[in-house]
Amino acid sequence: MKLNWAERWAVNNPLRPLQQRLEMNWFARHPRLGQGGCILEVGCGRGAGSRLIRTFFNPTRLIAMDLDIEMIRRARRYLSDRDREGIAFYAGDAFRLPHRDGTMDAVFGFGVLHHIVDWQGALAEIVRVLKPGGCYAFEELYPSLYANALTKRILLHPAENRFCSGELRQALAATGLDLRHHIEYRKIGILGIAERG
Repeated sequence: MKLNWAERWAVNNPLRPLQQRLEMNWFARHPRLGQGGCILEVGCGRGAGSRLIRTFFNPTRLIAMDLDIEMIRRARRYLSDRDREGIAFYAGDAFRLPHRDGTMDAVFGFGVLHHIVDWQGALAEIVRVLKPGGCYAFEELYPSLYANALTKRILLHPAENRFCSGELRQALAATGLDLRHHIEYRKIGILGIAERG
């Protein structure tokens, strides 16, 4: 699902990269996510997360995708030539990733699944492209934050098939992901690292 004007503002505000930097510091403290390798970022938006992934993890190959071609264009404008160096951008659907099975060492997603109607299918697709032992590093929000009486009138999210902590954990386990590390605020969301078995 593409973002509406309010969500574009939220993800492109000046504080978002600071938040992502804090999250990246947390991700980097866990040895499951090592240096190098092939990394995919789903829902890259304007590219701030991609720049941080490159800085913190120095991947051999970094691929950044977003459903919205306008966000890919923003990433190309937002990032300097030096920042874009070594990052391959494309517009695509997280539900149909154009990568072979087991080719990614890690997949990052900053608040992506809760925008997808069939988020379980997208999660299975993320697992499909991960190598055994590969990690899915993610930040996700829960409906109590984005679909309450106020925010559901401003933000655009699917109304059905939503997840909270229990449903997300069940789906991670059902797709073969082991949630190794996480910080969770039950009414807000979760930051986690899950490893493919």
